[in-house]
Amino acid sequence: MLTTALLLLAQVAVAPPQPSVLSPEGLAAANRGLAYLASNQRENGAWSADVGYKLEDSYRVWNYDSAHVGVTALAGMAFLAGGHVPGRGPYGKVVERATNYLLKHIRSDGYITDNETRMYSHAFATLFLAEVYGMNQRDDVRPTLQKAVDLIVASQNTQGGWRYQPHVADADMSVAACQVMALRAARNIGIRVPRQTIDKAVKYVRDSAVREEDSLFLSPYTVPGMFRYQPQVRSRASEPLTAAGITILHGAGVYADADIENGFRVLDRRLEPFSMEYGPRYNGHYYFYYGHYYAVQAYHIAGGKRYEKYFRFIERVLLQMQKEDGSWPNRIGPGPAYGTATACLILQIPKEYLPIFQR
Repeated sequence: MLTTALLLLAQVAVAPPQPSVLSPEGLAAANRGLAYLASNQRENGAWSADVGYKLEDSYRVWNYDSAHVGVTALAGMAFLAGGHVPGRGPYGKVVERATNYLLKHIRSDGYITDNETRMYSHAFATLFLAEVYGMNQRDDVRPTLQKAVDLIVASQNTQGGWRYQPHVADADMSVAACQVMALRAARNIGIRVPRQTIDKAVKYVRDSAVREEDSLFLSPYTVPGMFRYQPQVRSRASEPLTAAGITILHGAGVYADADIENGFRVLDRRLEPFSMEYGPRYNGHYYFYYGHYYAVQAYHIAGGKRYEKYFRFIERVLLQMQKEDGSWPNRIGPGPAYGTATACLILQIPKEYLPIFQR
C-alpha cells in the first residue's frame, strides 16, 4: 500500500486555476503591514516580542520584548509570501538579515532557539529556512536546515506528535502541526525526512479526531468533526485545532478524506463566531491568529466557493482590525510583530509565492 509518506514526496495535486480572492484593499493592507515590520526589525535581523507560553486563555511571559525566533521566522515568511526574494528588491535585505539571525541561533543538537523560545519557534524557523533555501540555494542554509529537521525527527514521541520542548514524552496537536509543515517544506527542497515520521504524525492526527462514537464523552461545545488537543477522548477540542488537523493531513499528502470533510463542516459553521470573539473583541488573541494561519491554508488547498467565502470573511475582519501604523494588535500573545506577521501571511497566501502554500 502506498504510504502517506510517499504521498508527501509527490507534488500537490493539480487543481483548476482559481481567481485571486485578494482584493486591492487587502493587498494594500498587507503592504502596510510589511512596511511596519521592516521599520521594526532589529539590527541583528530579529523581531522583538514577548517570549512565553499559553496558559489556558492567557499568555505567560518569561522574557519581555526580546529577540524572538518564532516571530522572526513568521515575519520573514510574510515577506517571502509577498514575493520579496532574499537579497533582492526593496525588502531583500530584511529577509537576508532575518535568515542570518536564525542561522546564528542553532545549537549543536540542531535546536533553533534564543531567549528560551521553544519547539513552536523551532518549527517556524525550520519552515522559513526551507523556503529561503528553495529560493536562493545558500550554501550555509542547507546543513543548518538538515540539523534542524533531524532534531524534529528525533523529538517525535511514540504517539507520533511533538511537545513544547525537544525529546519529551507527551505531545499535542498545535505543536505537531508546526512540525509537519516544516518537514513538508524541507522535504520539498531535498532535505532527508524519514517516511515513518510522517506516517506516525498522520496516525496521531487520526487518533485526535472527534467521531460520532465519542458522543457520550463530549462536552456541549465539542462536536464530531473537530480535532482534539491530544488523542485522549476527553481532551479539549477547538476551531484552531481543527484547522491545524486538516492542515497536517494536507501537509502529509492527504487531500480527500472523511476526517478532512467533517472538519471543514465544523469550520464552516463555527469560524465566524470564534473569529469575532477572539479577533476584534479580544483585540487580537493569539488563538485568532493561530487558528486562521492554519484555516487559510486548509481552505486554500480546498479551493472553490468554500475557499472564496472563507477568504472574503477573514480579509474583511483583518481590514477592520488593522491599526493606523500598519500593525495588527495582539493583546494576549507575543505582541504586535506576531499579529502583523501572521495577518500579512494570511492575506498574501492567495499570491502563492511560497511553495508550501501552493496547491
